[in-house]
Amino acid sequence: MITLLDNPIRPYDWGSHTAIAALLGLSAPGGPQAELWMGAHPDDPSRLPDGTRLDAAIAADPTAALGAPTVAAFGPRLPFLAKVLAAERPLSLQVHPTLAQARAGFAAERAAGIEHGNYTDDNHKPELICALTPFSGLAGFRPVEPTARLLRSLDLAEYADRLGDLASLVGEWLTMADPSALVKRVAAAAAEDGEFPAERACAGALAMAYPTDPGVLVALLLNLVRLEPGEALFLPAGVPHAYLSGVGVEVMANSDNVLRGGLTSKRIDVPELLKLLDFAPAPAQVQSGTAVSAAEWAYPVPAREFRLSRLSGAVELPPGTPHIVLVLDGEFALRRGGAELSLRRGQSAFVGAAGGPAELVGTGTAYRVTTNLDAPGVP
Repeated sequence: MITLLDNPIRPYDWGSHTAIAALLGLSAPGGPQAELWMGAHPDDPSRLPDGTRLDAAIAADPTAALGAPTVAAFGPRLPFLAKVLAAERPLSLQVHPTLAQARAGFAAERAAGIEHGNYTDDNHKPELICALTPFSGLAGFRPVEPTARLLRSLDLAEYADRLGDLASLVGEWLTMADPSALVKRVAAAAAEDGEFPAERACAGALAMAYPTDPGVLVALLLNLVRLEPGEALFLPAGVPHAYLSGVGVEVMANSDNVLRGGLTSKRIDVPELLKLLDFAPAPAQVQSGTAVSAAEWAYPVPAREFRLSRLSGAVELPPGTPHIVLVLDGEFALRRGGAELSLRRGQSAFVGAAGGPAELVGTGTAYRVTTNLDAPGVP
């Protein structure tokens, strides 16, 4: 099966008013468009040209669509979900569970009759964001020494000596009855000149947008990350993060499990969040990818569910595993046997596992997502 995909757009309020429409060659929608979903997540699957849901097409013949190794590893479902993410303003401060945590949390909530709790499914959600435009975000707890200096410079000196117990500090901030006074102090200090100009600007913007939200305080503890186009950041389970602005290709395990800790009006469960968070401080690990061939640039990740690569010319897509291809610019064609499918800017396609190798030919830029079962060192 090689088929075009008709992909749903999620209109979250933090989304861009122009980026996704421009990619698809459409008029500005008059409202935010945050995520273009490409995959078979049951909440919002892509559809085939005849209107069939991709998850239903896969369920009709999982081995043909996914390949026997994928079915054996993950069951009869597409193990990854790809998105174009377009952030005009910050997303919520959030974290994702491990696979064991997701299974236990989902089972416990369903056994208790909770349908809309912390866990929407029983899967984990490791994810990779690859920038298409300059992209900024917060990711992981910053090393202690620079964080202590930042807190002192933002009029929070009384907290600078408590960074050895981040769990206690984060828990205290997130359960404050009224954090607005502290947030106001941060906003006032951030407006002054001083060390960490980028972090000060970020803190001031968040404090202005969320004047009563303790997530503004927690954000001060995280690495501020700037990605240039083509750079990527992998986020494993437990790492707190919040995307701030920019457009990127995001790939993850096929899950929508998100536990939020701030910068949002949505549900927050502080005790459950604290159980999931990885409090180990470390610099963020930005990667530029590695050349696989003259036409393929890959972004290695320690996840079996997905592998992302950027394509600029002719490449072979091996059989026996599923692929999703998205064209960012230029024109490409997918060929298998005697069949050919043309793809232009903004179009995407699903390539099933059955049949011989497929070939992608053309010029421009495309992104391909497939499974990562054979990656060395990935359990």
